[in-house]
Amino acid sequence: MTLRPKKMQLLQWFPDAVVSTRASGAEQALYLTFDDGPNPSHTPALLELLGRHGVKATFFLIGREAERYPQLVERIVEEGHVLGNHSYSHPMFDALTLTEQWIEVERTDQVLSNFDGRTHHGFRPPRGVFSLLLTLRFAFSRRKLSYWSYDTLDYQGREPDELAARLRASPPRAGDVMLMHDDSDCSLRMLEQLIPEWKQHGFTFRSLPA
Repeated sequence: MTLRPKKMQLLQWFPDAVVSTRASGAEQALYLTFDDGPNPSHTPALLELLGRHGVKATFFLIGREAERYPQLVERIVEEGHVLGNHSYSHPMFDALTLTEQWIEVERTDQVLSNFDGRTHHGFRPPRGVFSLLLTLRFAFSRRKLSYWSYDTLDYQGREPDELAARLRASPPRAGDVMLMHDDSDCSLRMLEQLIPEWKQHGFTFRSLPA
């Protein structure tokens, strides 16, 4: 299991204005990002944890779920976190045409705009799947694909204690964008342990630039 996948390292060769994998490391900043929400069973407890520690994060939301749970999205925004676009229905992107992919992106932007007033949002494709054509479409539209540099592996069904130990053994670095999810309690249980430890090591926490 690798926390720094080679694919993400290769993406660093793209211009940051087109594909971003890391962010500023000023003030020892880490960037927690959560995919696949909002989830009424798990997002509220995660927000409570982040609030207790004064942590700001970025939530890459599925448009369909944002429509289903608008009060959760309102809470995310009210508590100072940033919204990201994670497609409307979380399909297998490589099974869609470019036009169908773009509809997923734009439809979700329209949904999220109702909550934060922003026209466009950083886009993270479902499962990280992308094509050169989609990248070019984003570049021509002066928009950005938002990836990550550090994969916490919280989606693998492993015990949070095991994953937390792996993160300690290979700790994040300032500027890392950390892939997590809020459709289970795994990230919550990991972060209950790790946020206090990371703060003791001098890390701060920021949302990705809107």
